Amino acid sequence: MTSIIDSLGILGAGRIGKAIAALAREAGIEVVIAGSAGPVEPVLRADAVVLATPLRQYRNLPDLGGVLVIDAMNYWWELDGKIAEFEDPMTTSSEIVAGALPGARVVKSLNHLSGYALEELARPAGDPERLGMAVAGDDDADVAAVTGLVDALGFAPVVAGELSHGVKFEPLTEAFGADADEEDLTEMLDRFWTSQRGRVVARARGGQN
Repeated sequence: MTSIIDSLGILGAGRIGKAIAALAREAGIEVVIAGSAGPVEPVLRADAVVLATPLRQYRNLPDLGGVLVIDAMNYWWELDGKIAEFEDPMTTSSEIVAGALPGARVVKSLNHLSGYALEELARPAGDPERLGMAVAGDDDADVAAVTGLVDALGFAPVVAGELSHGVKFEPLTEAFGADADEEDLTEMLDRFWTSQRGRVVARARGGQN
């Protein structure tokens, strides 16, 4: 699988952002990374932009209209504090982020593996120990671009469905934090609605998923 993303911008220079940057550089992808105080204009000129900042900062993100955005953020109530909109089981964190970024093409991925896994467990295609990485988005071309990137970074992409299906690999789900291969991750995503978290979400949504 060949990535059509030749340059990657990363907003967030913490552990996750740095780990993704290192993997991308190893794959021959041009990387521009910016922390909270860094200039963001060069980041926004990349083929795709990864959001690796604390989620509570999502309303302060720059204008990303027209940009392919990879949402690698998670709602951490211990760090972010209780934020009512992210507690709502009727939606997902990435849908909320997409709603706050008019015109951005948001795909959820790179969020559910640990920093250690990103730093140490990337493997080439065909390696039996290669981990799966979920991808969810509404546009087929954008999802294809991100699956190509995930593959280039050293993980097996597993398409979870539309952006709303990002609920299947948010915190509190079986897939979140699991070092699972492609087959196991696929099974975790498939059985989400029968899991404890899935039943909670389905109940809130009146049995619809």
